[in-house]
Amino acid sequence: MSDSVFASISLGIACPMANEEASAVSFVNSVLCQCAPYGSKSIKFFAILDRASCDRTRELLVELMNERPELQVVWAPDNRSVVDAYMRGYCEALNAECDWILEIDAGFSHQPDDIPQFFLKMIEGYDCVFGSRFCGGGKITDTSQKRKLISRGGTILTNALMGTNLSDMTSGFELFSRDAVQCILSKGICSRAHFFQTEIKIHCRKLRVAEVPIHYRAASPGVDTSVLKDSLYNLWRMYRLRRQGQL
Repeated sequence: MSDSVFASISLGIACPMANEEASAVSFVNSVLCQCAPYGSKSIKFFAILDRASCDRTRELLVELMNERPELQVVWAPDNRSVVDAYMRGYCEALNAECDWILEIDAGFSHQPDDIPQFFLKMIEGYDCVFGSRFCGGGKITDTSQKRKLISRGGTILTNALMGTNLSDMTSGFELFSRDAVQCILSKGICSRAHFFQTEIKIHCRKLRVAEVPIHYRAASPGVDTSVLKDSLYNLWRMYRLRRQGQL
């Protein structure tokens, strides 16, 4: 398991949360239990909450901090979108001097028991390891056909326009090196909706990347016309930048 490699790694986990009171505590515990056996130098779980959270999620996580010193509850009331929450998580991990940064969605839509394969792939020398629902062994359950078609269609279109070659361009379960996250932030994220996950992967297309299969469950239904317009607008914007040699 290359214990010496993991012993030198400080791991940061960026996880935006909102109204998760039914599962927040068990989710944090499950994630940390999957990470603990690798003997990392340190583990920090950054739970990012903002005004979108209206239940007891924040209160329960603050209580959990007494039992889980790895947990840090970050209150970010100025967030204006879910993208801001993820970016805040990245910045918290960078400020904490984390070497690897794992992004994962709460509520068990991403499965904590998929985490080990990210670590084992990362130590092969990759900059980014992306979870894929569409590569061999990946799957989606409890999700509408509409969401599946949007994810697959978005992947095919992005690969065609941007020269990427991933089986899943819209997933948000991923592991980055510190340098990769700094690269992403330096390039900037313009989308304020779901497309930001695709934007991240486009920014990483010249880095050493790999995919691992994941099980994704129960995607949120919130893909409306405005989200699709944001995706198409930003994809076309990035395609034009690529054609002009500016990306």
